[in-house]
Amino acid sequence: MSVDHLTSRRTFLGAAALTVAAAQFAEAGPATAGAAGGSAAATFANPRQIDAGLLNIGYVEAGPAGGTPVILLHGWPYDVHSYVDVVPILAAAGYRVIVPYLRGFGSTRFLSDSTFRNGQQAVVGLDVIALLDALKIDRAIVGGFDWGARTACVVAALWPERCKAIVSVSGYLITNLAANLQPLPPVAELGWWYQYYFSTERGVIGYTQNRRDFNRLIWKNASPGWNFDDATYARTADSFDNPDHVAIVIHDYRYRLSLAKGEAQYDALEAKLNAAPPIAVPTITIGSDFDGAAANGAGYAKYFTGKYAHRTLTGIGHNVPQEAPRDFAKAIVDVDGFT
Repeated sequence: MSVDHLTSRRTFLGAAALTVAAAQFAEAGPATAGAAGGSAAATFANPRQIDAGLLNIGYVEAGPAGGTPVILLHGWPYDVHSYVDVVPILAAAGYRVIVPYLRGFGSTRFLSDSTFRNGQQAVVGLDVIALLDALKIDRAIVGGFDWGARTACVVAALWPERCKAIVSVSGYLITNLAANLQPLPPVAELGWWYQYYFSTERGVIGYTQNRRDFNRLIWKNASPGWNFDDATYARTADSFDNPDHVAIVIHDYRYRLSLAKGEAQYDALEAKLNAAPPIAVPTITIGSDFDGAAANGAGYAKYFTGKYAHRTLTGIGHNVPQEAPRDFAKAIVDVDGFT
């Protein structure tokens, strides 16, 4: 999840259209999606792998090859299955939908054992650019939540020529390292307890040994109204068995708190991000109950200088695409109409 001092932190298609979407999705490879957030049967079959930059990236793809590309990015502690009910809707609407496992998750692996396991924001953004290059995609709509929303913002800010539009849950999540050194009110600090845990060696050992129980707790805290079942959680929890998962998660959070260094070759990119660059590509942001007082988007609207809209979902927690897939899919379609 994102700690950012710039912000604290349903209907689209009818039932008939969703049925058609699921049928097309099944033909594309993954299994038919079930009810939002709770179906153990809803999963992805035949994931793909591709060398891209420093990684061999695992991803799922659906929809026509000639459709407008859409890259959907998950966060922590989630995986590609956050989009299991979004993908069939977009595929049926004619989009080429690609959902990668971020570095440290699922079947994504580093190509070299000697590569530093880096979780800083510019590097994860570069992973998306490398994936676009590997798939020979010039421009894509990029959508995400949590780490995925931050990465969508990073891509839009640093490489707008590769980004047709974005959908960002919780808004402008680009991390400003200097701002992150400033304390929040105690009640807000309490919400980020796990980041302080990760700053200790006890936290590293604890997360290594207990990551499934740990991340299930995060799911419950971030989405208290989402009644996911055991199978739904287990389907995603398998992604945390990635051999680089702990290293990436720990570095990501320690870097944000200036407790770990990044790599020098990315300093220029990080300097641009620390200047809070505006995002000029068409954007829709989504706020949910997880965002508290920031759910209305007023605190970050100024950072989006292109065509822009904000939507607030009530009764929805942090995992917006899995808890409200039709709303998320509608945002992707609608932001495409901005261009």
